[in-house]
Amino acid sequence: MVKNHNSTEHWGSQLGVILAVAGSAVGLGNFLRFPGQAVNYGGGAFMIPYMISLLLIAIPVSMSEWALGRYAGRHGFHSPLGMYYAASGGKKIWGVVGGLSVIVPFVINMYYIFVESWCLLYALKYLGGVLEPIGLGFSLDPSGVIGLSYNNAAEYENLFANSVGLHANGSLFNGAGIPLLCVTAFCTLLNFLLIYRGVSKGIEKFSKRAAPLILLCAVIMIIRVVTLGNPTGEPGQSFLDGLGFMWNPTREIVDESGNLIGRTNVWTTLLNPETWLAATAQIFYTVSLCLCAICTYASYVRPKDDIALSSLTSTTMNEFCEVVLAGLMVIPTAIMFLGARAADGFSSSFTLGFVVLPNVFGLMPLGQFCGFVFFFLLFFASVTSSMSLVQPTVVLFQESLQTKRGLSVILAAGVNLIGSAIVVWFTKNLAALDAFDFWLANFAPFFFAIFQTGLAAYVWGSVKMREEIALGAKIAPPCFLANVVKYVSFPYLLLIAIFWMFKNLGARIEAVRADQVAQLSLGFFAILLVLLFVLSIMTMRRWSKTALKPIDEDPNAVTQD
Repeated sequence: MVKNHNSTEHWGSQLGVILAVAGSAVGLGNFLRFPGQAVNYGGGAFMIPYMISLLLIAIPVSMSEWALGRYAGRHGFHSPLGMYYAASGGKKIWGVVGGLSVIVPFVINMYYIFVESWCLLYALKYLGGVLEPIGLGFSLDPSGVIGLSYNNAAEYENLFANSVGLHANGSLFNGAGIPLLCVTAFCTLLNFLLIYRGVSKGIEKFSKRAAPLILLCAVIMIIRVVTLGNPTGEPGQSFLDGLGFMWNPTREIVDESGNLIGRTNVWTTLLNPETWLAATAQIFYTVSLCLCAICTYASYVRPKDDIALSSLTSTTMNEFCEVVLAGLMVIPTAIMFLGARAADGFSSSFTLGFVVLPNVFGLMPLGQFCGFVFFFLLFFASVTSSMSLVQPTVVLFQESLQTKRGLSVILAAGVNLIGSAIVVWFTKNLAALDAFDFWLANFAPFFFAIFQTGLAAYVWGSVKMREEIALGAKIAPPCFLANVVKYVSFPYLLLIAIFWMFKNLGARIEAVRADQVAQLSLGFFAILLVLLFVLSIMTMRRWSKTALKPIDEDPNAVTQD
């Protein structure tokens, strides 16, 4: 094996890395995307393929990422480029794949911070309403309205459209959009400042403070929801009705007049391939699999730390936030105030989060306070996720350009601002954001996941993977875990990718041909890929000629980087 460079940066504690990795996964996908997906794909029936995907994909692939990251970190590599290069025994083709994979978190972060700023903006709007009774209220609305309290869903929808510039490109740069631009600038500065401070002083420190705040906000929201009873007095709109709508495997079907015309069939839901595709995609999205975040964080774990326990704990914490907390407070709340018919608006995470739920808070006692708590929760959860998307790019620049962390952060921020500018300008119908989100958050991760699981299972080898997972483990992980990655997870991901391309790729290509913003976005992605390719080749040529020296493969021989 080869060693790259000496690295003295580590996590301050095992709890710190667990909270950081869990924080990288806990975000908008937990509290907005998951409830919408569950409702649209059969509620309780959706949870069957969801839990199967958790067991067969999330847990084993997550552990393989932890193993790959720590293995590379012990040998001085912290970027995906170095990880793939090290795990393959110095094969350049795998190094290139690792270098190119950084485009996924890099581009996702360019629009994720923008959405993160929506959460902070809404939290501040609600805070103005919370403080109004004591004479400290303020308004971020050009009309001077304090708080968020409107008469109907149409007004909330119009507020969201105006706030994020849905009606016209460049509309955020007029008076109405200035508050969001200012908040976006703050969120961008906050993320890169935390990354600049480093792994332990920046990421870990913030994660340790954010985790209890997120939990506290969620508990406050759940207590408020549970104590509401049946706030409207209408039949079928109690808390238990909301839970039933979310979790029952079958559901009543009513016509526009509210008459019962039948029930959904659980087998019809389970035999629909799109249900399985949606469940697997949700698991991927929510656990942050193959987004370079887990393996990058794991590369800073100390050689003898228990990564098996850390992996399982962080995955479990994320699932608790998604299934328990989000499952209790989002959909049931909407059903309690708006009824089952409101489920028609749950298909979009943005509509659910920024139109449906504000409408609910407007009808709820203490709604201004609950709205502030909810969006404050979303903001902190978003920051812990967006930080993890920045770190792989920064460390790639460090390793490839041999720069100090500060300069790497500045370079990453500069490129990030270019992509963010595209998203912030082309806001009409969120065209640029949708293009960034689909190609880099839904399409690309599946294919890089195939490469990563293939590398871990077949090139690095299931034996080495199993040994790395077991190193330092207080309770030995199952011996078959590495084989699950090799014989179950990898083929499963491959089949899903083939199925999706056969079913949807043609339509997506036609849509790009008709959309100039999508074409611009793909052109930007192509430029980034070329940049990452050149950096990867240059870096591996330098490694092959200079600093790389053989070292002992025995993990016990390497106790300090």
